[in-house]
Amino acid sequence: MEDVITEAAPPSRLLEEDLNNFTPPSKPLPSPFLLSPHTQQQQPLKPNLLIIAISSPSLSLFQSFLNSQTLTASLILPELPLSHSDNTIDIHSISSTILLAAVRCPVPDNRAYAIADALLNNQIRPDAVVILDSIQPMNHRGLLSSDEAVAFKLESSAERKKAVGEKLLGGLEYYPSGSVVDGLGAAILGRCQILNLRASLCVSWPHFDSSVVLLLKDLIQPLAEFDFGLNRDEALKFGRNRDHVFQSHLYI
Repeated sequence: MEDVITEAAPPSRLLEEDLNNFTPPSKPLPSPFLLSPHTQQQQPLKPNLLIIAISSPSLSLFQSFLNSQTLTASLILPELPLSHSDNTIDIHSISSTILLAAVRCPVPDNRAYAIADALLNNQIRPDAVVILDSIQPMNHRGLLSSDEAVAFKLESSAERKKAVGEKLLGGLEYYPSGSVVDGLGAAILGRCQILNLRASLCVSWPHFDSSVVLLLKDLIQPLAEFDFGLNRDEALKFGRNRDHVFQSHLYI
């Protein structure tokens, strides 16, 4: 006699897609929204430049600007509890013409387009956008060394038409052919393409390294001659701590 506990169940007579018909669809997540309780600035915000800091080195670079005095608005993700301060994407006014969006929370890929749409809508209308993200090793076609800081760029069509001297990130080479970018950075660049905005996406490696902080400083400083107040000794506080033995030999 068969053991009903240990014997495998017989195959279903229904196809896998038919079984899904009996499962109620999950409720759609509410859309992210922008909240501006911190200042009395009149909407929409129209900066000359919107910088979106996603990578850890870029957040470290702008750390001195991230305070309650510069906070202008917050992008709320309704599915995350507000009890944690890093669960919002905060918009800071770091000069009279430049806004900075600090993305401290990890963004799931299935929410990237919703966040990009909420960030670049009628409430924020920049003339140009710079996105600072990291290279994901599995998406890069080539060798990545943990001992060498590298950065590349991708551009929207509106930015690519500009002359070399007018580029947002003129000192960078283009991301190697065959490599890809995904996640929030790619979603924001795609949104800029739809809106016909000038936009440049910078992806850097390693994820955690003082040399990347200094590299980004040299790239961003010409845009508005920022005074980051950051020297090499201070950048070393944000030194290599996770990528010290990693090298990518993966080709796609």
